[in-house]
Amino acid sequence: MKKNILSLALTLVFCSTVIAGPIDGEKKEVKTDASTVTWKAYKVTGSHTGTIALKSGALEFDEGKLTGGEFTVDMTTINVTDLEGDYKAKLDGHLNSDDFFSTASNPTSTLVFTKVEASGKNSYKVTGDLTIKGINKPVTFDVSVYGSKATATLKVDRAQYNVKYGSGSFFENLGDKTIYDEFDLVVDLEF
Repeated sequence: MKKNILSLALTLVFCSTVIAGPIDGEKKEVKTDASTVTWKAYKVTGSHTGTIALKSGALEFDEGKLTGGEFTVDMTTINVTDLEGDYKAKLDGHLNSDDFFSTASNPTSTLVFTKVEASGKNSYKVTGDLTIKGINKPVTFDVSVYGSKATATLKVDRAQYNVKYGSGSFFENLGDKTIYDEFDLVVDLEF
């Protein structure tokens, strides 16, 4: 009896593993220390650039074709690269505050691919669920894959994630203090 129960349990574990896992797929972990995420935000009077650290990530392939991906970004690492000294420290702090990304209560953001379509030899149109400040919205963007590297550029509308500071979508008469809602993310991955 014990032998039959053990055999049944092992069979169930083995079968569920085979059914749940991709048969031909390959998951490639991203090298977080060699990958970069750069942001650029725009305002009436100019722009700012910076970086944010990738905490973890993986791309999924089937017979060499991109089929999926999942990434987590460490929001507490958001920083400005076009300023120095007190100005840099002030903007770094402001980006981490509740006016922007509330990193104390939302230390990570995630992106999970939900649909991947080939659009060329090494390029793909990807739709994914982007979660910022606990708010999940779909985004669509292009990804290029060459060897063990991938690149993507995303336009993100911060108003959809309740990032209100200086936004004309939430406040009137901001004049030259307006910060545009859309910002760019440029992602360079190594895996």
